[in-house]
Amino acid sequence: MPLMDSGEIKPDVRRDINAKPINPIAREYPKNYIQTGISSIDVLMTLIRGQKLPIFSGSGMNHNELTEKIIRQANVNDNGDFAVVFGLMGAEYETAEFFKKSFEENGVLSKVVMFQNLSSDSAIERILTPKIALTCAEYLAFDLGMEVLVVLTDMTAYAESLREISTLKGEIPSRKGYPGYLYSDLASIYERAGSFS
Repeated sequence: MPLMDSGEIKPDVRRDINAKPINPIAREYPKNYIQTGISSIDVLMTLIRGQKLPIFSGSGMNHNELTEKIIRQANVNDNGDFAVVFGLMGAEYETAEFFKKSFEENGVLSKVVMFQNLSSDSAIERILTPKIALTCAEYLAFDLGMEVLVVLTDMTAYAESLREISTLKGEIPSRKGYPGYLYSDLASIYERAGSFS
């Protein structure tokens, strides 16, 4: 059931969420700027369509406010349809409500598709959240021809859930208890995003 209690979701199209990363040869050279409305990003670290932009934050830092501002203010210069797919993983209820309330108050909820996994939800749901978000983004981009910005946070919660499940399965851990396939798993998520011809 959706968090917004808007009723049951009845999809017209069903997709496998475990899609393969797209061949790097099919990628277009990153170009065309995405406006974030944050001058330090727009001027110093310009966000380009097809590019991946990690946001690293120390414990207790306000990365959620920065993420919310990017999602709320993101825009492209052309007249094409634009959407933001937002995957929120391992968040406290208050954080999820902060994002939802902010998007409603600022009138951007109509361009945002949110997938929220709370810290009280299961670890397996947390592992599925970015894959579901990327599958939705691929549908919007490839089937509907929209420009899509994908925002996934918090990938640390994703990695910790992967570690939890790996431990329960009795797999041999690598550094800091994470499974040996952590980096290839992250790459399979990150390489599904980009600009393609």
